This record gives sequence, C-alpha cells and structure tokens, in this order.
Amino acid sequence: MKLRTYIVEDNATIRENLIDTLEELADVTAIGTAETENDGKAWLTKNPKDWDLAIIDLFLRQGSGLGVLEACRHRNQAQKMVVLSNYATPDVRIRCAQLGVDAVFDKSNEIDALVDYCIKHGEGDRSVA
Repeated sequence: MKLRTYIVEDNATIRENLIDTLEELADVTAIGTAETENDGKAWLTKNPKDWDLAIIDLFLRQGSGLGVLEACRHRNQAQKMVVLSNYATPDVRIRCAQLGVDAVFDKSNEIDALVDYCIKHGEGDRSVA
C-alpha cells in the first residue's frame, strides 16, 4: 500500500532528495509539499482524508513545524506525523511527543530509520512508534 505523504520542508534540495529516496525505497507517494507553517497547516487540515503520513521539518521559511504539528493534533489515529530535523535534541523530541508526533528523526543520521518507519507503516504495522 502506497503511503500518501505530505512533506513540509523549506529546503528544495532536501525535499526533492527525500521524495526520491522515499518513493524508491519505501513505496511512498508524495502528494504535496509546503515550505511554510501556514501552507502546511492549511493543506493538512483542509484535506484530512487525503494523506496517510506527514513529514515535518521544524524550521521553515515562515513559522515553525511545531505549529503544523499542533494544527494536526486531532487527526485520524491511522494518520502518522513524523518530524525530520537537524535539531532532534532530547528537548525537541520531548516537545514533539507532547504534540502527539509519532516519531522524530535526525536528518543527519536517521534517514534509514525514517525509510524503515515508512516501510512498516505502509505494510499496516500501526504499532510503529
């Protein structure tokens, strides 16, 4: 099952590389992207039945990924939200957990873990956290 994935990332190079990697290795379909908090919140909340996974960076061109996470806090239980950030510190991980994030991955050394997460979620393993 292809994961319909929405990506909120303001760096075009990272965004395109991430899409290419996930579509090749994890059976993910990128259904849209946003570069700002407002655009990410707007699309995800106005299209609640159109996505399975959202991948959110914390530092955006406008606003913060934390605002996107807050806006989607009451999503369907099957929908997953993960953070992919260069700032995956213990404090950031705690704050993200408080906002209901399903997982946090560090851009610099946890891309393989993100791919594995996507594969397992796509297979229907809802126990992945």
